Amino acid sequence: MQNRVVMLVDFDYFFAQCEELRNPTLKDKPVVVGVYSGRTEESGAVSTSNYVARKYGVKSGMPLFLAKLKLEGTDAVFLPVDYEYYEQISDSIMRILRGYASSFEQVSVDEAYLDVTEQVQGSFETAKTYAQRIKTEAKSQVSISFSVGVGANKLVAKIACDSQKPDGLTIVKPEEAPSFLSPLPVDRLLGVGKKTSAKMDSLGIKTMGDLSNYDVQKLIAIFGKTLGIYFHNAANAVDNEPVQEQGEAESISRIGTLKQDSLDLAFILQKTDELIDDISKELAEKNLSFKQVAIYMVMTDLSSKTRSITLEQPAKDPETIKKNVKDLFEKFLSDSPLEVRRVGVKVSGFSREEPQQKQLTSFFQTS
Repeated sequence: MQNRVVMLVDFDYFFAQCEELRNPTLKDKPVVVGVYSGRTEESGAVSTSNYVARKYGVKSGMPLFLAKLKLEGTDAVFLPVDYEYYEQISDSIMRILRGYASSFEQVSVDEAYLDVTEQVQGSFETAKTYAQRIKTEAKSQVSISFSVGVGANKLVAKIACDSQKPDGLTIVKPEEAPSFLSPLPVDRLLGVGKKTSAKMDSLGIKTMGDLSNYDVQKLIAIFGKTLGIYFHNAANAVDNEPVQEQGEAESISRIGTLKQDSLDLAFILQKTDELIDDISKELAEKNLSFKQVAIYMVMTDLSSKTRSITLEQPAKDPETIKKNVKDLFEKFLSDSPLEVRRVGVKVSGFSREEPQQKQLTSFFQTS
């Protein structure tokens, strides 16, 4: 059976890199792109910073006033986000990437998966040359660098990509995946934040290798079925989720503001249930089934987060949406340091066929 070859492309410090592209004199200066709340001149949070600023300890999500303190005495430049400009640059790169893949999935403005199995005939050696070719073309046409991770599935490709930045290229062959993942700390796994990491540490689980060897039934008893199975499969490099387009034009979504900022699951689900009821009415009117369910959150620092699940078979009932939305929020809220201000729900991957078995994969994505 031929190996799948999946690439994850992640644009390096994208917003700040776009600003350097627009104004090359910024290249050697600390550059911080922030989301300004408008309450005061310095209120808001860091969206992205370049690597010069990161050397001073500036991180995404950090309050802008703290970033300014860390960069005091430097020739740092602070800029507001310019989404329209960044999307123009992103669209140019995404068009290039689409031409290199059999299946393409853009997951955010600066991140995309490519299934290149056919293009490289399942060869990871060929994939290395192929990835370098993609990087070279994008750099020559758009002057933006990005990092690439290559693995036999989306999960391994994502972790591989994160292991070498900026302008990195990391190849993890299927037979290398267990040894690649094993020494990594468990918090490298999507869904394992501070709280979950601390809980795992108390169980003696410090690395992916520890997690892969931990009894799956005990994981289910501690973390619940959805998370327990996900942690077990992910630590063992198992991920069967396909790479597939999730176009905004082929989706139904609703968004609403919470009555108060919150991390309470039940409170948030009250709001999402309202949104789902509205989405379900539109699905019924159009006689559509869906295969993807996604949630959207705006945090108290005005940053936005998304999570999504792909079903193995199409579905059309509101209960399936509600169950998946609940699962996604459980994973996200368990480790979120910030409260949620606004929430959204989106379904996509439409068909008009009758739904079959409603079984979902164990994995979810981030932007």
